[in-house]
Amino acid sequence: MAHHKSAKKRIRQTSKKRMENRYYGKTTRNALRKFLLLSDTGEAEKSVSSVVAMVDKLAKRNQIHKNKAGHLKSELMKHVNSLKAK
Repeated sequence: MAHHKSAKKRIRQTSKKRMENRYYGKTTRNALRKFLLLSDTGEAEKSVSSVVAMVDKLAKRNQIHKNKAGHLKSELMKHVNSLKAK
């Protein structure tokens, strides 16, 4: 157990930040899953920008690597293009 005031504060801050990071990560993963299950072209085109923005924000916060963000965005665009082709 921490005894110093600054250590107790650091524990509080770390806990709060960890919960925020978990929330944003989980929300983005759920959005990705829902997006990849879409089969309507119009719906997918409308929601692709919001999902891409979520992925970019995770990369900006260093929660995911920038290359992983690029890979995910590429996967999203492939899905949209495959729906257009049908």
